[in-house]
Amino acid sequence: MIRELIQQLTLHLFGLAALLAVPLAVLARQRVYPNVPLLILLVVPCFLSLLLVVIPESMVVVLLVDAAILVLAVVDATSLPRARAFSAQRELERVASLGKPHSVRVTLANHRRRLAHLWVRDDLPEPFTATPEQFVLRLPARSRAVLSYKFRSQRRGSFTMDCVHLRVRSRWGLLKRYLSLPVPSTVHVYPDMVQLAEYAMLARTNRLSLMGVRRSRKIGQDHDFERLRDYTLDDNYKHIEWRATARRNKLTVKEYQTSQSQRIIFLLDCGRMMNNLSAGLSLLDHALNAALMLAYVALRQGDSVGLICFSDTIHNFVPVRGGMSQMNHLLHASFDRFPRLVESRYDLAFLHLASHCRKRSLVVLITNVIDEVNRFQIERYLGVQVGRHLPLGVLLRDHRLFDAAESVPVDASALFRAGAAAEILNWRHEVVSDLAHRGVLVLDVFPEDMTAPLVNQYLDIKARHLL
Repeated sequence: MIRELIQQLTLHLFGLAALLAVPLAVLARQRVYPNVPLLILLVVPCFLSLLLVVIPESMVVVLLVDAAILVLAVVDATSLPRARAFSAQRELERVASLGKPHSVRVTLANHRRRLAHLWVRDDLPEPFTATPEQFVLRLPARSRAVLSYKFRSQRRGSFTMDCVHLRVRSRWGLLKRYLSLPVPSTVHVYPDMVQLAEYAMLARTNRLSLMGVRRSRKIGQDHDFERLRDYTLDDNYKHIEWRATARRNKLTVKEYQTSQSQRIIFLLDCGRMMNNLSAGLSLLDHALNAALMLAYVALRQGDSVGLICFSDTIHNFVPVRGGMSQMNHLLHASFDRFPRLVESRYDLAFLHLASHCRKRSLVVLITNVIDEVNRFQIERYLGVQVGRHLPLGVLLRDHRLFDAAESVPVDASALFRAGAAAEILNWRHEVVSDLAHRGVLVLDVFPEDMTAPLVNQYLDIKARHLL
């Protein structure tokens, strides 16, 4: 008797599973899945099935409950909206800065005559992080909603956002459907350009010290008169030309030109040594941010700027030119350049420099020194440039080495680690000293703190007329 009841119970459970499996499989092809209330309802017939052990005659009741739940789910499924019931538009700037917040507006419209319960998530590429990541809203019939969020990108390059993802529920909440509304957009993530706008604003108000940029005292005559022009609010009142103002009956100031145009060319190492992370960004990202900042400052000073990106080959070359339009060429040449796990060929980079840049220039090599092999190449090729060009080597520090050397050891392993780190730092100090003895200018800085010292070094070079 008990065996027959167990068999009936087993058959009922398998029958229930088979009865639900077919419609659920059909719904899954339409991206429709059970919601939490339906799963709770399905627990009821499972408990009712236990009555079959005590009251075998209750089979009819159990089957009726199963059929009622199934009919309820099928009827509720007819209230699920389709993709054509909604439309979406996305508004955003096509250009974003690395690691900086970028605003996005998504306009979502409900074309149905019924209230819609929605969970909305935008189609963000993997390197993007959004705040907030998801929106939960009740969208009335025939209405629109504007959703605003910000994202940050941890990677440069060109990215595509194809659609807006929706999750809608049925009228009674037993089922849910996933929808994708096609809204194609393209975003180009460039190195940090927000700092360029900050520099321009602080330069107009004479507050560059807030960015760590100090004023360099120039040797000899620091300005040459160029022309007269109308006064603006950002001008220094000391530059007002009162005779011309009285003659024109309009405030007039003297405009001065800086010293003769100079040339700067960046050599960016894109090899394996620039793949480490610091403050969430790769060393190459920090190098690009600092190089573009210095390029912006130099172009505003009337100088000419060029760029060579290299690893085991020459990836990009931007000839040395002046004018603010050169910033666009530098940005387009570097925004999709990433470090490669290959050994860098300094010989190719400096050979390309010698064949394409014959006039005396400030050669800024941004790289990382970690072993004797690349130390020998850096000293050799930068040292050769002394006299022909003015070489500046920017060597990036590693926080882990300095933290290990400065930490208080608590056991033997920590003591050995601190000793090894101190030995590497002593070796690194020898590298910097050897380069300085060869006549090479050297900056030994942490990656995230590189921008201000690099700009200050450039301003100091101009003030001392080293070029």
